[in-house]
Amino acid sequence: MLHVNDLTYRIGDRLILDHASFNLPDGAKVGLVGRNGAGKTTLFKIIQGDLATESGAVTLPRGMKIGAVAQEAPGGPETLIEVVLAADKERAALLAEAETADGLRRAEIETRLTDIGAHSAPARAAAILHGLGFDAEAQNRPCSSFSGGWRMRVALASVLFTEPDLLLLDEPTNYLDLEGTLWLYDYLARYPHTILIISHDRELLDTCVNHILHLDQGKLTIYRGGYTSFAKQFAEKRELTAKMRVKQEAERKHLQAFVDRFKAKASKARQAQSRVKRLAKLEPIAAIVEDDVLPFNLPGPERPVAPPLITVEGAAVGYGERTILDRLNLTLSPDDRIALLGSNGNGKSTFCKLIGGRLDPMRGEMRRP
Repeated sequence: MLHVNDLTYRIGDRLILDHASFNLPDGAKVGLVGRNGAGKTTLFKIIQGDLATESGAVTLPRGMKIGAVAQEAPGGPETLIEVVLAADKERAALLAEAETADGLRRAEIETRLTDIGAHSAPARAAAILHGLGFDAEAQNRPCSSFSGGWRMRVALASVLFTEPDLLLLDEPTNYLDLEGTLWLYDYLARYPHTILIISHDRELLDTCVNHILHLDQGKLTIYRGGYTSFAKQFAEKRELTAKMRVKQEAERKHLQAFVDRFKAKASKARQAQSRVKRLAKLEPIAAIVEDDVLPFNLPGPERPVAPPLITVEGAAVGYGERTILDRLNLTLSPDDRIALLGSNGNGKSTFCKLIGGRLDPMRGEMRRP
């Protein structure tokens, strides 16, 4: 379905894609992985036709629809549901034309609207928005009343609503809370068309994809399975490549030693020449660059702190006269490992500011050592 052949692309003197090629079968769900800065987003722009390459071509079926999340979040006076519905430009155009059309053309429009599921579109758009965290009341509020992160969710909802033949997603969980992320996992796993996803979310790459496309040193290699399977295959490939390089270097040294020793000896001239030719044919095996992240350490306190670290009793916290969290009772100990969960806007950041000393409790008590 998507054929990328012999792509070469540079930014200045830096080679991003080096005669890279891959093919995606129809309906594949593919995770695009690689080092930060390797060129993953650049590849997306090339596929969309936004960047011209030095060589190679991207081949797509005629009439194929590509969808990607808009870089600028919607922020006008339109309601969320109106923004998402407007993303289906064919439906919007047909509905507008139907208001003035008559006769045969009106019948053609109604048939097409039925074919594309136009009449069930509001329910489908509402379901997507609900999955991404917008209740019925929020869906009918103007986009301009939401923060940038929430409006990016609307942009994601818009592209999901259009159901493109090739869906390009670049870090789609960045603006989602846990509930929205879990909903997206399920949605993408059931998506009926081809998906190409850039993500650092390992669970997404294990849950929602059946292929991994690896961008490494300007080359693209596709692997079957999710990220865990890819990591195992890549480790095996790296180990095999290392062994082959050692074996090749040993052969190269052996051949060169023979040539150096016997190149001036008439009786060995033919054999020496044969080994020179063999040396010339030995293609160097490139080392696989390690993708391991360098470790870092967070130093502990010079002296252990006696428990408890923090005690909160009957506390409330908020901004001005507005209470965000109330009746807080908890104790934090030095060896606690706590995940703070909750929908966006429920007060997670406010709670962290309270614990971190950036906000004082409005009432109640909070004690530290």
